[in-house]
Amino acid sequence: MLSRAVAVALLTGFAFAQSPQTPAQQPQPPQQPPIQVQVNEVIVPVTVTDEKGKFVWNLDKQDFRIRDEGKDQSIRFFSRERSQPVVVGFLVDMSNATRIHWKNFQDAAIEMALNLLPGNDKKYSGYLISYGNDAELQVNTTTDSELIVEKLRKMKPGGGAALYDAIYKACANRDMVAGEPYEPRRVLIIIGDGHDTASKKTLDEVLEIAQRKLVTIYAMSTIAFGFGSDGEKNLTRLAEETGGRVEYPLNSLYKDISGYLSTPSDEGNYALKVGTGGYASEIASGVFRAVNAIAGEIKLQYVIRYIPEVEEKSANKIFRKIEVTVPNYPTLKVRARNGYYAANP
Repeated sequence: MLSRAVAVALLTGFAFAQSPQTPAQQPQPPQQPPIQVQVNEVIVPVTVTDEKGKFVWNLDKQDFRIRDEGKDQSIRFFSRERSQPVVVGFLVDMSNATRIHWKNFQDAAIEMALNLLPGNDKKYSGYLISYGNDAELQVNTTTDSELIVEKLRKMKPGGGAALYDAIYKACANRDMVAGEPYEPRRVLIIIGDGHDTASKKTLDEVLEIAQRKLVTIYAMSTIAFGFGSDGEKNLTRLAEETGGRVEYPLNSLYKDISGYLSTPSDEGNYALKVGTGGYASEIASGVFRAVNAIAGEIKLQYVIRYIPEVEEKSANKIFRKIEVTVPNYPTLKVRARNGYYAANP
Protein backbone atom coordinates (compact mmCIF):
# COMPACT_ATOMS: atom_id res chain seq x y z
CA MET A 1 0.00 0.00 0.00
CA LEU A 2 1.03 3.57 -0.52
CA SER A 3 1.83 5.77 2.42
CA ARG A 4 -0.05 9.04 2.80
CA ALA A 5 2.93 11.06 1.58
CA VAL A 6 3.38 8.89 -1.50
CA ALA A 7 -0.32 9.00 -2.30
CA VAL A 8 -0.36 12.78 -2.08
CA ALA A 9 2.65 12.94 -4.37
CA LEU A 10 0.90 10.58 -6.76
CA LEU A 11 -2.16 12.77 -6.97
CA THR A 12 -0.33 16.04 -7.27
CA GLY A 13 1.91 14.56 -9.97
CA PHE A 14 -0.96 14.76 -12.41
CA ALA A 15 -1.23 18.54 -12.30
CA PHE A 16 0.77 20.56 -14.79
CA ALA A 17 2.45 23.71 -13.52
CA GLN A 18 0.75 26.74 -15.03
CA SER A 19 1.70 30.39 -14.88
CA PRO A 20 -0.92 33.15 -14.82
CA GLN A 21 -2.29 33.77 -18.31
CA THR A 22 -1.73 37.18 -19.89
CA PRO A 23 -4.02 38.65 -22.56
CA ALA A 24 -1.41 37.87 -25.23
CA GLN A 25 -1.37 34.17 -24.41
CA GLN A 26 -3.56 31.69 -26.24
CA PRO A 27 -6.07 29.74 -24.12
CA GLN A 28 -4.76 26.33 -23.09
CA PRO A 29 -6.80 23.17 -23.72
CA PRO A 30 -8.48 21.76 -20.62
CA GLN A 31 -6.31 19.38 -18.64
CA GLN A 32 -7.42 15.81 -18.01
CA PRO A 33 -8.89 15.62 -14.50
CA PRO A 34 -6.68 13.77 -12.00
CA ILE A 35 -7.56 10.26 -10.94
CA GLN A 36 -9.22 10.43 -7.55
CA VAL A 37 -7.66 7.85 -5.25
CA GLN A 38 -8.01 7.75 -1.48
CA VAL A 39 -4.91 7.15 0.62
CA ASN A 40 -5.91 3.71 1.87
CA GLU A 41 -7.52 2.44 -1.33
CA VAL A 42 -6.51 -1.02 -2.53
CA ILE A 43 -6.24 -1.85 -6.23
CA VAL A 44 -6.67 -5.45 -7.41
CA PRO A 45 -6.27 -6.43 -11.08
CA VAL A 46 -8.21 -9.66 -11.69
CA THR A 47 -8.09 -12.28 -14.44
CA VAL A 48 -10.95 -14.73 -14.98
CA THR A 49 -10.71 -17.81 -17.21
CA ASP A 50 -12.94 -20.78 -17.93
CA GLU A 51 -12.03 -24.46 -17.57
CA LYS A 52 -10.29 -24.36 -20.97
CA GLY A 53 -8.17 -21.37 -20.02
CA LYS A 54 -10.06 -18.88 -22.19
CA PHE A 55 -10.61 -15.37 -20.86
CA VAL A 56 -14.07 -14.56 -19.52
CA TRP A 57 -14.87 -10.95 -20.30
CA ASN A 58 -18.61 -10.48 -19.71
CA LEU A 59 -18.79 -10.34 -15.90
CA ASP A 60 -20.16 -7.33 -14.05
CA LYS A 61 -19.35 -5.70 -10.75
CA GLN A 62 -22.05 -7.64 -8.88
CA ASP A 63 -20.54 -10.96 -10.00
CA PHE A 64 -17.42 -10.38 -7.90
CA ARG A 65 -16.88 -10.88 -4.20
CA ILE A 66 -13.75 -9.61 -2.48
CA ARG A 67 -12.72 -10.37 1.08
CA ASP A 68 -10.05 -8.64 3.13
CA GLU A 69 -8.87 -10.82 6.03
CA GLY A 70 -12.11 -12.77 5.67
CA LYS A 71 -14.42 -9.73 5.73
CA ASP A 72 -16.55 -8.83 2.69
CA GLN A 73 -15.67 -5.49 1.10
CA SER A 74 -17.66 -2.94 -0.90
CA ILE A 75 -16.23 -2.48 -4.39
CA ARG A 76 -15.70 1.25 -4.91
CA PHE A 77 -14.37 1.13 -8.47
CA PHE A 78 -14.84 -1.53 -11.16
CA SER A 79 -13.60 -1.62 -14.74
CA ARG A 80 -13.50 -4.17 -17.52
CA GLU A 81 -12.29 -1.79 -20.20
CA ARG A 82 -10.04 -3.47 -22.72
CA SER A 83 -6.43 -2.36 -23.12
CA GLN A 84 -6.21 -0.23 -20.00
CA PRO A 85 -3.08 1.90 -19.50
CA VAL A 86 -0.13 -0.15 -18.29
CA VAL A 87 3.62 0.19 -17.75
CA VAL A 88 5.44 -3.06 -18.49
CA GLY A 89 8.91 -4.05 -17.39
CA PHE A 90 10.63 -6.64 -19.58
CA LEU A 91 13.18 -8.59 -17.50
CA VAL A 92 15.34 -10.80 -19.72
CA ASP A 93 17.62 -13.57 -18.44
CA MET A 94 21.08 -13.18 -20.01
CA SER A 95 22.70 -16.11 -18.19
CA ASN A 96 24.33 -19.07 -19.90
CA ALA A 97 21.15 -21.07 -19.25
CA THR A 98 19.33 -19.24 -22.07
CA ARG A 99 21.91 -19.93 -24.79
CA ILE A 100 20.35 -23.02 -26.37
CA HIS A 101 17.05 -21.32 -27.30
CA TRP A 102 18.17 -17.69 -27.09
CA LYS A 103 17.05 -16.72 -30.61
CA ASN A 104 13.48 -17.91 -29.91
CA PHE A 105 13.22 -16.02 -26.64
CA GLN A 106 14.86 -12.94 -28.12
CA ASP A 107 12.19 -12.96 -30.83
CA ALA A 108 9.52 -13.51 -28.16
CA ALA A 109 10.67 -10.49 -26.16
CA ILE A 110 10.64 -8.36 -29.31
CA GLU A 111 7.13 -9.54 -30.21
CA MET A 112 5.96 -8.85 -26.66
CA ALA A 113 7.33 -5.30 -26.74
CA LEU A 114 5.68 -4.55 -30.09
CA ASN A 115 2.41 -6.09 -28.89
CA LEU A 116 2.19 -4.27 -25.56
CA LEU A 117 3.63 -0.91 -26.68
CA PRO A 118 1.78 -0.30 -29.95
CA GLY A 119 2.42 2.72 -32.12
CA ASN A 120 4.00 5.01 -29.53
CA ASP A 121 0.62 5.21 -27.76
CA LYS A 122 0.97 7.29 -24.58
CA LYS A 123 -1.33 4.88 -22.71
CA TYR A 124 1.39 2.22 -22.77
CA SER A 125 4.92 2.46 -21.43
CA GLY A 126 7.70 -0.04 -21.00
CA TYR A 127 11.32 -0.51 -20.01
CA LEU A 128 13.96 -3.19 -20.42
CA ILE A 129 16.19 -4.74 -17.76
CA SER A 130 18.69 -7.49 -18.52
CA TYR A 131 20.11 -9.69 -15.81
CA GLY A 132 23.30 -11.68 -16.01
CA ASN A 133 25.99 -11.24 -13.39
CA ASP A 134 24.34 -7.87 -12.70
CA ALA A 135 20.93 -6.33 -13.30
CA GLU A 136 21.18 -3.52 -15.85
CA LEU A 137 18.56 -1.01 -16.95
CA GLN A 138 19.03 -1.20 -20.71
CA VAL A 139 16.13 1.09 -21.69
CA ASN A 140 14.41 3.43 -19.24
CA THR A 141 10.65 3.94 -19.22
CA THR A 142 9.44 4.90 -22.69
CA THR A 143 6.41 4.73 -24.98
CA ASP A 144 8.65 3.90 -27.97
CA SER A 145 8.85 0.14 -28.44
CA GLU A 146 11.56 0.53 -31.08
CA LEU A 147 14.06 1.62 -28.43
CA ILE A 148 13.46 -1.65 -26.60
CA VAL A 149 13.47 -3.73 -29.79
CA GLU A 150 16.75 -2.21 -30.96
CA LYS A 151 18.44 -3.02 -27.65
CA LEU A 152 17.02 -6.57 -27.58
CA ARG A 153 18.47 -7.31 -31.01
CA LYS A 154 21.98 -6.49 -29.77
CA MET A 155 21.85 -8.55 -26.56
CA LYS A 156 23.80 -11.81 -26.18
CA PRO A 157 23.58 -14.16 -23.18
CA GLY A 158 26.46 -15.13 -20.93
CA GLY A 159 27.26 -15.19 -17.20
CA GLY A 160 25.21 -15.66 -14.05
CA ALA A 161 21.66 -14.63 -13.16
CA ALA A 162 20.77 -11.72 -10.86
CA LEU A 163 17.00 -12.11 -11.16
CA TYR A 164 16.06 -10.74 -7.74
CA ASP A 165 18.21 -7.65 -8.23
CA ALA A 166 16.44 -7.10 -11.57
CA ILE A 167 13.03 -7.21 -9.90
CA TYR A 168 14.18 -4.78 -7.23
CA LYS A 169 15.57 -2.41 -9.86
CA ALA A 170 12.28 -2.55 -11.76
CA CYS A 171 10.38 -1.58 -8.62
CA ALA A 172 12.73 1.13 -7.36
CA ASN A 173 15.24 2.41 -9.93
CA ARG A 174 13.62 3.60 -13.14
CA ASP A 175 11.57 6.58 -14.31
CA MET A 176 7.96 6.45 -13.15
CA VAL A 177 4.88 7.43 -15.15
CA ALA A 178 2.44 9.89 -13.61
CA GLY A 179 -0.48 7.97 -12.16
CA GLU A 180 1.26 4.67 -11.33
CA PRO A 181 0.18 2.21 -10.01
CA TYR A 182 -3.53 3.03 -10.45
CA GLU A 183 -3.46 4.24 -14.03
CA PRO A 184 -1.28 2.95 -15.56
CA ARG A 185 -0.99 -0.38 -13.76
CA ARG A 186 2.40 -1.97 -13.13
CA VAL A 187 3.37 -5.28 -14.73
CA LEU A 188 6.63 -7.23 -14.94
CA ILE A 189 7.32 -9.93 -17.52
CA ILE A 190 10.25 -12.21 -16.70
CA ILE A 191 11.78 -14.19 -19.56
CA GLY A 192 13.97 -16.75 -17.80
CA ASP A 193 13.93 -19.97 -15.78
CA GLY A 194 13.71 -18.42 -12.31
CA HIS A 195 17.17 -19.40 -11.06
CA ASP A 196 19.32 -16.80 -9.31
CA THR A 197 23.05 -17.05 -8.78
CA ALA A 198 24.23 -13.46 -8.42
CA SER A 199 21.72 -11.22 -6.59
CA LYS A 200 22.35 -9.21 -3.47
CA LYS A 201 18.59 -9.14 -2.77
CA THR A 202 16.62 -12.17 -1.59
CA LEU A 203 13.38 -13.68 -2.86
CA ASP A 204 11.44 -12.49 0.19
CA GLU A 205 12.79 -8.94 -0.17
CA VAL A 206 11.79 -8.57 -3.80
CA LEU A 207 8.42 -10.24 -3.27
CA GLU A 208 7.69 -7.70 -0.54
CA ILE A 209 8.68 -4.69 -2.64
CA ALA A 210 6.63 -6.03 -5.57
CA GLN A 211 3.61 -6.32 -3.27
CA ARG A 212 4.17 -2.86 -1.81
CA LYS A 213 4.56 -1.31 -5.27
CA LEU A 214 1.41 -3.11 -6.54
CA VAL A 215 3.27 -4.97 -9.28
CA THR A 216 1.83 -8.00 -11.09
CA ILE A 217 4.49 -10.47 -12.23
CA TYR A 218 4.23 -12.73 -15.25
CA ALA A 219 6.90 -15.08 -16.55
CA MET A 220 7.78 -17.01 -19.67
CA SER A 221 9.91 -19.89 -18.47
CA THR A 222 12.93 -20.87 -20.58
CA ILE A 223 13.11 -24.35 -18.99
CA ALA A 224 13.47 -26.92 -21.79
CA PHE A 225 11.27 -29.99 -22.14
CA GLY A 226 12.26 -32.75 -19.74
CA PHE A 227 14.41 -30.46 -17.58
CA GLY A 228 13.86 -28.62 -14.31
CA SER A 229 15.31 -25.66 -12.48
CA ASP A 230 15.99 -24.94 -8.84
CA GLY A 231 14.33 -21.57 -9.41
CA GLU A 232 11.12 -22.91 -10.93
CA LYS A 233 9.20 -22.87 -7.63
CA ASN A 234 10.45 -19.33 -6.94
CA LEU A 235 9.25 -18.12 -10.33
CA THR A 236 5.85 -19.65 -9.59
CA ARG A 237 5.71 -17.99 -6.19
CA LEU A 238 6.57 -14.56 -7.58
CA ALA A 239 3.82 -14.84 -10.17
CA GLU A 240 1.05 -16.41 -8.12
CA GLU A 241 1.41 -14.18 -5.05
CA THR A 242 1.25 -11.02 -7.18
CA GLY A 243 -1.67 -12.18 -9.35
CA GLY A 244 0.24 -13.27 -12.46
CA ARG A 245 1.20 -16.66 -13.85
CA VAL A 246 3.99 -18.58 -15.56
CA GLU A 247 3.91 -19.86 -19.14
CA TYR A 248 6.03 -22.92 -20.05
CA PRO A 249 6.26 -22.88 -23.86
CA LEU A 250 8.97 -25.55 -24.12
CA ASN A 251 7.33 -27.97 -21.69
CA SER A 252 4.30 -28.40 -23.96
CA LEU A 253 6.45 -29.23 -26.96
CA TYR A 254 5.15 -32.79 -27.34
CA LYS A 255 1.63 -32.41 -25.96
CA ASP A 256 0.00 -33.04 -29.35
CA ILE A 257 2.46 -35.68 -30.54
CA SER A 258 1.33 -39.29 -30.23
CA GLY A 259 3.76 -42.02 -29.31
CA TYR A 260 6.22 -39.93 -27.34
CA LEU A 261 9.36 -42.03 -26.74
CA SER A 262 7.73 -45.00 -28.49
CA THR A 263 10.61 -44.77 -31.00
CA PRO A 264 13.65 -43.96 -28.85
CA SER A 265 16.57 -42.04 -30.29
CA ASP A 266 19.46 -39.98 -28.98
CA GLU A 267 17.62 -36.79 -29.91
CA GLY A 268 14.41 -37.72 -28.07
CA ASN A 269 11.05 -38.11 -29.80
CA TYR A 270 11.53 -39.41 -33.33
CA ALA A 271 8.50 -37.39 -34.50
CA LEU A 272 10.29 -34.12 -33.70
CA LYS A 273 13.96 -34.84 -34.22
CA VAL A 274 16.29 -32.10 -32.97
CA GLY A 275 17.81 -30.13 -35.82
CA THR A 276 14.88 -30.59 -38.16
CA GLY A 277 12.44 -27.97 -39.42
CA GLY A 278 9.55 -29.61 -37.56
CA TYR A 279 11.36 -29.35 -34.24
CA ALA A 280 12.32 -25.71 -34.81
CA SER A 281 8.80 -24.85 -35.91
CA GLU A 282 7.25 -26.45 -32.83
CA ILE A 283 9.65 -24.56 -30.54
CA ALA A 284 8.80 -21.24 -32.21
CA SER A 285 5.06 -21.96 -32.11
CA GLY A 286 5.18 -22.77 -28.40
CA VAL A 287 7.03 -19.56 -27.60
CA PHE A 288 4.65 -17.36 -29.55
CA ARG A 289 1.59 -19.04 -28.05
CA ALA A 290 3.02 -18.05 -24.67
CA VAL A 291 3.57 -14.47 -25.90
CA ASN A 292 -0.07 -14.19 -26.96
CA ALA A 293 -1.32 -15.71 -23.71
CA ILE A 294 0.60 -13.26 -21.50
CA ALA A 295 -0.08 -10.20 -23.65
CA GLY A 296 -3.76 -11.11 -23.92
CA GLU A 297 -4.13 -11.48 -20.18
CA ILE A 298 -2.51 -8.13 -19.46
CA LYS A 299 -4.93 -6.45 -21.87
CA LEU A 300 -8.04 -8.27 -20.61
CA GLN A 301 -8.03 -7.77 -16.87
CA TYR A 302 -10.78 -6.53 -14.63
CA VAL A 303 -9.72 -3.85 -12.16
CA ILE A 304 -11.27 -3.60 -8.71
CA ARG A 305 -10.59 -0.95 -6.08
CA TYR A 306 -11.93 -0.80 -2.55
CA ILE A 307 -11.34 0.97 0.76
CA PRO A 308 -10.58 -1.70 3.38
CA GLU A 309 -13.04 -2.35 6.18
CA VAL A 310 -11.44 -4.93 8.46
CA GLU A 311 -12.21 -6.45 11.83
CA GLU A 312 -10.47 -4.95 14.85
CA LYS A 313 -8.35 -8.09 15.27
CA SER A 314 -6.92 -7.58 11.75
CA ALA A 315 -6.45 -3.81 11.91
CA ASN A 316 -2.81 -3.99 13.02
CA LYS A 317 -1.66 -6.60 10.52
CA ILE A 318 1.19 -5.46 8.29
CA PHE A 319 0.29 -7.83 5.45
CA ARG A 320 -3.40 -8.44 4.86
CA LYS A 321 -4.69 -11.35 2.82
CA ILE A 322 -7.37 -10.86 0.20
CA GLU A 323 -9.52 -13.27 -1.78
CA VAL A 324 -11.47 -12.57 -4.97
CA THR A 325 -14.19 -14.96 -6.15
CA VAL A 326 -17.16 -15.14 -8.53
CA PRO A 327 -19.59 -17.15 -6.37
CA ASN A 328 -22.24 -17.69 -9.05
CA TYR A 329 -19.73 -19.27 -11.45
CA PRO A 330 -17.86 -21.96 -9.49
CA THR A 331 -16.16 -23.45 -12.57
CA LEU A 332 -14.37 -20.22 -13.43
CA LYS A 333 -10.81 -19.65 -12.27
CA VAL A 334 -10.06 -16.27 -10.69
CA ARG A 335 -6.50 -15.02 -10.42
CA ALA A 336 -5.52 -11.98 -8.33
CA ARG A 337 -2.77 -11.07 -5.90
CA ASN A 338 -3.09 -12.72 -2.52
CA GLY A 339 -2.69 -9.63 -0.32
CA TYR A 340 -1.20 -6.21 0.26
CA TYR A 341 0.85 -4.27 2.77
CA ALA A 342 -1.26 -1.90 4.84
CA ALA A 343 -0.27 1.77 4.70
CA ASN A 344 -0.70 2.43 8.42
CA PRO A 345 -0.98 -0.90 10.25
